[in-house]
Parts: sequence; structure tokens; C-alpha cells
Amino acid sequence: MSDAQTLAADPHWLPHRIDPAARTMEFLRVERAALAETGFLADRTGQTRMLPLAKVQGLSPETGPLHFIFHTAFCRSTLLVRALDIPGVSAGLSEPGIIASLVNAGQAGEPLVAPVTRLLARPWGQGEAVFVKPTNHANRLVPALMNAAPQARAILMTNPLPSFLAAVIRKGMMGRRWGRQLYLEMMGYAPLDLGMDGREQFSMTDLQAAGLAWFLNQRYLDAIARQYGERVRVLDGDRFDAARAETLAAIGSFTGTAIDIARAKEIAQGPVFTRDAKTGADFTEKSTRDREATHSAVVEDEIAKVGEWVGMIAQQVGLTVPVKQTLL
Repeated sequence: MSDAQTLAADPHWLPHRIDPAARTMEFLRVERAALAETGFLADRTGQTRMLPLAKVQGLSPETGPLHFIFHTAFCRSTLLVRALDIPGVSAGLSEPGIIASLVNAGQAGEPLVAPVTRLLARPWGQGEAVFVKPTNHANRLVPALMNAAPQARAILMTNPLPSFLAAVIRKGMMGRRWGRQLYLEMMGYAPLDLGMDGREQFSMTDLQAAGLAWFLNQRYLDAIARQYGERVRVLDGDRFDAARAETLAAIGSFTGTAIDIARAKEIAQGPVFTRDAKTGADFTEKSTRDREATHSAVVEDEIAKVGEWVGMIAQQVGLTVPVKQTLL
């Protein structure tokens, strides 16, 4: 068996990143048990192997059911994909690096979307489905990924603007900078003429920029939901936190994955919900720290004012935000 066939046949060899200059793709060895670990697959290190892109495009691996979790950031999507990593039922891939690498490759990455999708769809166990949660910075690829996997279904995950802005604030200066970067990113592929020149945009506060990024993402997800109809469902991250078992059972029903209410309750009461999905910190302790970090009259007033401003923009555009939940 050739190197290409060996890599294609084994889902433990996960496509990891593209080197456009060398015209190669790096594969990272990931053990099944490691999928349940905190953090993102994009940040993992370990044994790697390389294949020329030409060979990657010719791979025809055996595939199984594949579904996506697309999201707007800070809405518990990492927690959801970890909860959907259920040996014997489904594998959860949290932000594999290859999808961000496809975005970074630009036009050179476009012919690779279909072969990468096939590689991600390889079952990790007999009869298992695969749930892939890309980074939100790859949302521009949603149509390409959905078109490359016509049988796939998708959860579009978001949350209310106050919850999103509170998370931005908790990240401190880098969180506010991230909000501005996300605004620039969204204006690059899902733009909206807001009637502001460059000076006016520069004068926005950090939370105004982050709020607009959130709004542009809502508008984008609304378009995705309309385009793909019955193949997608919208999930509110705050609602997920309040109805964990019901959410998991609903996803099982929607995707045809073997997660009934009994199994969903077992998962919801299990260890995955006791630790922060990104850091592994105690969930209760982290939630307390999070509330303390955003609990002040100044912060609450700023969030409220940005919410009112974004609400007026949404009204002018004729869009109800956040996007209406349809999963539960």
C-alpha cells in the first residue's frame, strides 16, 4: 500500500495544514481518545507525514456520515462538539487546522475543499458519524463545505449579542482587538454598506466593531439558513446550556445519529460538562470568574448601548437578530 493509500485509509491521520509553496499537505497523527481532550486540534503537535497536493486530490477514502457545527464564536460550540464525541456513536473534531489552512491558502485552497471534506468524513469507528466544528474564522467556507458534502447537515450556533460582547470583554485587550479583526474579516466576505466612511469606522469603539461583526455574522447565517433549508438548524448557545440533554437528543434526531434522550441525559450529566471545553478549568469556578469580570455598571451600560445601536441597524436592514432558533 502506498503512503497516500495508507493515509487515506486511516482516520487517525488527520489533514492538518497546507504548504502552498511546497504544494504539500501535512497530516497529523491523532489517537481516538485524544479527540476528547480540551483545546483545538489546530494546536496539536505530534507525528506528521506529508503528501503532494496532487495526490491528495486523487484520494478516495471510505466515508461515513459527516455533519458540521458552524458558529459565531463564544457560544459554547466547543462544548457541543466535545459532547458529541461519543465512542461507538460519533467523533467530534474541534477546529481541525486544515479548514483554517484552506482559508489561508485563498484560491489555491478551493480545489482542495472536496478532498479535505472526504478525509474528514472517514469514520473513526464502525458506524460512527463525524461532527466537525471549524473555527468561526472559516465561515466564508460554509457554502463550499456544504456543497462538497451534499448529505451533511449543519448546526448554525450563535447567541444573543450581550452574551457575545461579555465574552469579548472577558478576553481583555486582546479580546477587544479580536472583535475589531473579526469586523474587518466579515466586511471582506459578507459586507454591508453602513454608510460610514473610513474615519467613522476608525472612530467606533471596540465593542461597536465587535457588535457589528456579530451582526454581520447573523446576517450571513440567516442567508445560509435560507440557502440550505432543511439541511440546517439554528441553535442558541445559551439555550443549549439550559437544555443540554434536549439539545443533544434533538441533534441526534436531526442528523440521524444514535443519540436518544436516555443517552443524551447520560452525556449531559457526565464529566464533559464539568470542565471548561477550551481550558479544562472547573466549569463552575470559571463561570463565577466570568460573571465577576463583566459585572459592573460601566460594562453593562456599554453593552446595552451597543445592543441598542445594533438593534437599530438590524431594524433598518429588516433582519431579526439573533437568527431565530430552529433546533429546539
